[in-house]
Amino acid sequence: MKIQLPPSLFSVSRRRTLTRLVLGLTLAASVPATAAAAARTLLFVDDEHVYYRPGTVRRVVEFKKFAGNPVIPPNRPWESEAIGWCSQLRHPVTGKFQMWYQAYTQRNEDRRLKSTVCYAESDDGQTWTKPALGLFSFYEEKDTNIVLIGSGGYGDRYCNSVIWDAVETDPARRYKMLYSDWATGPNERQGPGLYAAFSPDGIRWTKAPDALLPFFAGAKGALAPWVGEDVYGEQPTAKGVRRSWRWPLSLSDAVDLIYDSRLGVYVIYGKMWIPGPDGKLGWKHAMGRSESRDFKTWSKPTLLLTTDEHDLPNEEFHTSPVFPYGDLYLSLNQRMNRDAGTIDLELMSSRDGLRWDRSLRHQVVVPRGTGAVFDASALASNASPVVVGDELRFYYGAYRYSMTGGIARWATRQVIGSTDYVSGVGYAATPRDRLVALAPDPRIPVKTVKNAPAPALPIGQVTLRALDFSGVKSIAINADASRGSIRAELLNDDGYRVRGFSQEESQPLTANGLDQRIVWRDKTLADLPPGLYHLRLYLNGAELYAVTLH
Repeated sequence: MKIQLPPSLFSVSRRRTLTRLVLGLTLAASVPATAAAAARTLLFVDDEHVYYRPGTVRRVVEFKKFAGNPVIPPNRPWESEAIGWCSQLRHPVTGKFQMWYQAYTQRNEDRRLKSTVCYAESDDGQTWTKPALGLFSFYEEKDTNIVLIGSGGYGDRYCNSVIWDAVETDPARRYKMLYSDWATGPNERQGPGLYAAFSPDGIRWTKAPDALLPFFAGAKGALAPWVGEDVYGEQPTAKGVRRSWRWPLSLSDAVDLIYDSRLGVYVIYGKMWIPGPDGKLGWKHAMGRSESRDFKTWSKPTLLLTTDEHDLPNEEFHTSPVFPYGDLYLSLNQRMNRDAGTIDLELMSSRDGLRWDRSLRHQVVVPRGTGAVFDASALASNASPVVVGDELRFYYGAYRYSMTGGIARWATRQVIGSTDYVSGVGYAATPRDRLVALAPDPRIPVKTVKNAPAPALPIGQVTLRALDFSGVKSIAINADASRGSIRAELLNDDGYRVRGFSQEESQPLTANGLDQRIVWRDKTLADLPPGLYHLRLYLNGAELYAVTLH
């Protein structure tokens, strides 16, 4: 195992800050929008770009589920217990959709086959095929779509996170997968850890022999080891010997992998156990992080985020998959109710990948299904959304039954050949940049006007931080104004309105569109004197999702 002591959070933060300054990725108050940074989109997942916004609320845009879910159903013998955890991408050259998903079987004769990684592919991301690859047999079944099996060690292989690596120079390592497994043979005492596999095509994989990082396991309720004490322990039980690995603040069996092009590093965000109020290990899952420049030596995992007093006492994180998006890091964080075994997806955001905003935690991004459907209980998001035209797709694994009751609760429930699915992979989508909306606050009473031709609509306004519009040719908004209207105006840096750029001289926007251009009657941005200006948008019964400076 190769473990590199990480730089301090301060030094990581400082490196990130310097990188962002070089790349021009931040927009603080009164920072000029230079020509190099002009063609950029401002999202409103937080108030980074907002100066003030009276009379408005921020709400998560609920993604729309695909009517044909699940797109990957459990219909093979090696999927007889449950399928769920998934990772997918759209090949940048061929355009083909590729997916790797986890399959559990009810059979137990060969531990290596208990939890496998399976492969599926699609031309449109909706209709998927499971090719008969013939790489691994499943007992009497010779042609399967299994592409990776477990080691057969003390526990089951788990999770699979895959990326297509654009910066990799070795074609045999173009695809990279991380998964958890168990050491075997002479290294068996090393126990569970994070392993890597590499592939030229995403189908034929070569496993790296050594674990990248060790994992905590089997020590829930134990105290951390003393300095210098072995983390490994054994305890006799009626069924044999129970083994444990007391790694304090280590990652656990579920991780998500990304390549962070801003920093030039591979990054893992994963499940990390934290101690409880009594100091004993394995209390709750939290969000951890590790990074590597060479995919060989990884930094010691760092704890980033835990639940707090604004969460229920029985809530924790399952995993917190992260994906870069514009000048943000976003996560469909898996908030798990330990007692009920349910998982809901909340939208989190970060400007540096280290400090996270959970202010939208009580709003669900993708609702769980209702009734006896495959996604009624738990949704497992991942770190790789797929862009299809102007649509952003989020694939997820899902289960009908409790995540914390053990896999046995799903056993025998899935009948291969039946369409009554108890697990599967589906997807939900949202239009480009429509993740969070700013809208008029419905709690504010609407002023009515006697004899008005139409009922009054709720109003609010959003004023952005001051910008230098030099080099910016046009402003577009992503908004739904189909039930009302949006008008724009400009103010100077002192808050004075600019003649020719008032809301009265603004052409009202009344459509539901992703790229609606702001137009004033007699003026264009080229007529603005040099200086800093605030863009103000008046929302009259309308929702605002993003502003783009072209």
